[in-house]
Amino acid sequence: MMQPLVAVSSDVRTFDTYTWHATPQQYVEAAITGAGVLPVLLPCLGDRIDFDQLLSSVDGVMITGSKTNVHPDLYGGEATEANGPYDPARDATTLPLIRKAIERGVPLLAICRGIQELNVALGGTLATEIQEKEGRLDHRAPADHDHDVRFSIRQNVRIEPGTCLAGVFGAGDIRVNSVHRQAIDRLGDRLDVEAVAEDGTVEAVSVRGAKAFAVGVQWHPEYWVRTDDTSARIFRAFGDAVRRHASTRSGLMQAAE
Repeated sequence: MMQPLVAVSSDVRTFDTYTWHATPQQYVEAAITGAGVLPVLLPCLGDRIDFDQLLSSVDGVMITGSKTNVHPDLYGGEATEANGPYDPARDATTLPLIRKAIERGVPLLAICRGIQELNVALGGTLATEIQEKEGRLDHRAPADHDHDVRFSIRQNVRIEPGTCLAGVFGAGDIRVNSVHRQAIDRLGDRLDVEAVAEDGTVEAVSVRGAKAFAVGVQWHPEYWVRTDDTSARIFRAFGDAVRRHASTRSGLMQAAE
């Protein structure tokens, strides 16, 4: 079977006076190395994209993390300078892409900002600056320029029994590198909680009744996919789901010929 294609979200960035549509190396590396799929970067073109046509051409969708946040207007929140920066062109692309991928049964993996986009796409809300809320841990990265330190594996999350991720890891605690300052507040429609942090923060969700793998995680499995088995397992599970979808789609195409 040909190497399946996976659409990967991008961010709008300005470098040297040019506007770029880009994503960090770790995500594309994890897609090809950890999941065994070929990542295809999707520009932030919003409603100029025919999402049905796109999803007829790929076998998976990965929504990446980012330094930007989902714009609060999309979930009834208040935009502030402290809560930014924002990337409205990304929001206009990822939210309809997520909804359409779920509708069509295309495997979906949403990471960090991605889990927040998944929640908002399905009608949920986000809590901002959670480290300031009573009883919450500080989930932000350490103040260090070394990314290995910033993304170090240092937090426990508990996988709920009977969930999709329990099938990947088993139920109980795993160690992850969750780095964020906002999180799911009100859970979106059709979402089930897959994992929580020690302070109750939602760290993973799945789409109830989804036709294929549809999972969001708040942590960063892409960073240590080569060396950490927990990180690698989620990409293997996503890759397996993508290949199943590709095989089914290939069979349907051959039957139609």
